[in-house]
Amino acid sequence: MPEWGLERRYWRKGYLVAGLDEVGRGALAGPVAVAVVVLPPGDHPYRDSKTLTPKARERLARELRRTAWAWALGFASNREVDRLGVIEATRQAAYRALARLGTVPDLLITDYLTLELPYPVLAPAKADAQSPTVAAASILAKVTRDRLMIAAHARFPAYGFAKNKGYGTAEHLAALAAYGPSPLHRRRFAPVARVKLL
Repeated sequence: MPEWGLERRYWRKGYLVAGLDEVGRGALAGPVAVAVVVLPPGDHPYRDSKTLTPKARERLARELRRTAWAWALGFASNREVDRLGVIEATRQAAYRALARLGTVPDLLITDYLTLELPYPVLAPAKADAQSPTVAAASILAKVTRDRLMIAAHARFPAYGFAKNKGYGTAEHLAALAAYGPSPLHRRRFAPVARVKLL
């Protein structure tokens, strides 16, 4: 397992390091959310959002907004995912987040997402398990997207978005079969496309 704290060697060199992560790439409905975060050098409590409870993610997201040097969010809609493909839509959401960051980092660490930028990008696999900065971004993206899907549940309650957050659970797939896709569904994703063809 790689050593925790991938950015430490760069902090020691005085680099301004940003971490970026996405949430929602594999969902059948809703946007892709990308967060980018710049943390001050030091020890941080952030861990991969998938390993945390919702309550812990909310608490850490509040701390992050208070203590990070900079943070920003970018989104790609379900329609963009259908039009561009999920990887390119994720890249566009990442560029939007970086444009809103308000500062230009010396180095960006992503979770295996390649980007064309005028500064170095490290894109190791499982970066959210190696870097507290990327882990912080994963938490912020997850908390933000979850809130959006909970709000979407009020508009489209049949699909259970408050619980499944747009992912293809058995209950979600059953609702798709019964009601067809909502305006938030990704029409080119196979489980949704199959329903449209029935």
